[in-house]
Amino acid sequence: MGRTYLVEEGIGQYLTELSTKVKPYVTGLLIGQCSPQRDYVIRAVRTPPKEQQQEESLGPPKLASLDEEWITTHASQVSRMLPGGLLVLGVFMIATPELAKDGQNALRKLIFSVEKSLSKRRLWKPAEEEVSDRAALQICSATKKVVCRTYDVQDPKSSAKPADWKYQNALTASWVALGCTVNVNIHIPLLATSPNHDLEKNTKNGLNRWSKQIEDSVFLINGQVKDEDTELLEGQKKFRGNTQPSTQISDVKVLTQLCQGASPRSTATVQVCSGSINLRGAVKCRAYIHSNKPKVKEAIQALKRDIINTLSDRCEILFEDLILNEGPQKKSFGREYHVLPQRLFVPVAGSSVMLSDYKFGDEAAGEIQERFVEMLDQPVQAEDMHIAEDISTVDICPVADSPSDTEQAQLTKATLLLKLQQNMGLVVAAAVAVLASIFSFNYFSD
Repeated sequence: MGRTYLVEEGIGQYLTELSTKVKPYVTGLLIGQCSPQRDYVIRAVRTPPKEQQQEESLGPPKLASLDEEWITTHASQVSRMLPGGLLVLGVFMIATPELAKDGQNALRKLIFSVEKSLSKRRLWKPAEEEVSDRAALQICSATKKVVCRTYDVQDPKSSAKPADWKYQNALTASWVALGCTVNVNIHIPLLATSPNHDLEKNTKNGLNRWSKQIEDSVFLINGQVKDEDTELLEGQKKFRGNTQPSTQISDVKVLTQLCQGASPRSTATVQVCSGSINLRGAVKCRAYIHSNKPKVKEAIQALKRDIINTLSDRCEILFEDLILNEGPQKKSFGREYHVLPQRLFVPVAGSSVMLSDYKFGDEAAGEIQERFVEMLDQPVQAEDMHIAEDISTVDICPVADSPSDTEQAQLTKATLLLKLQQNMGLVVAAAVAVLASIFSFNYFSD
């Protein structure tokens, strides 16, 4: 038995409309949520067309001309706009009958490329029991025949497995939302020994350490610590047959541990630093979970990943913006303050799930609207964009020049003196102990 995909009914109409415009093929992403029993597809998003595709389309149509890099870049951009619990579940292709025979091979290649691109950006690792199947949906533009298969992205040699593709009305009308505010105050040192001060790389290393702290945190759902294997909605009334969007929001508090690591003992490391990066602010996080007997473990995992993803994504966006405006060779000569982009949420028609994006202070609403149309093929009204939080900042302290030979020699000398002073204490203590033993020996001999 293959996996079952429950699909929002509106996606069928969306794919049908795309099939009437296909020339000679169109690709896109499937967005949804995995669960142990079944998967849920809540959106399908076509790949935005490139300007030069007009010229390329003059020749005979070939799937070999698929721009793999363009599709994986689109997947990376879309993944930033997804709240916790949602991910890129797979890819689809609508093609003419002439190209149908090569469709599955092209889809298989795309699935592994997209997954590889997305996994590089993650600061968390998938759990062993997590679903690793991704969907490859192929539709014939002439006959409208739908073929859905899955591939295990953890196995490079994985072969296609059949899957069921079932439409369902109001699929996400009553999904559960979890929300929390996380106060961030992360100090990331810049080592003087680094040959060049790569701010982005250092920031990612610092976020990696912080993400482990989030993974080990305690989560209170509506003020209670719940067993991970219990049902999230245990004791709550479920309204069957409800097709109107109704969001059940659970308030979550995140308690981070003061001491990192399992061992209470730790060793201090002294490192010479020439600067530091400080991330400060309060970030709003949100995750959505299906309403079919979800476990507490699934909900907490979805929210943890949103906390980690949202801060990592903002830093990526900030550094991309700095490279565009200041150039990749720009070096810091003085203290700098940067404002991280703010998170905003946008409702989806007929659904309780909201999508998100990030906005710099000087960005106009029109730019956000254009991005939603380009990336998610979804028009958005300005009044529907809800900015969720206050400003968060990045403080980059001055990066001094690397120490000269004289300074390095002085530093080495000071370190040696410090060690000598520490060792002198041991020598004196040892001498006293020896004298005491000699004295006691002579005393008892007399």
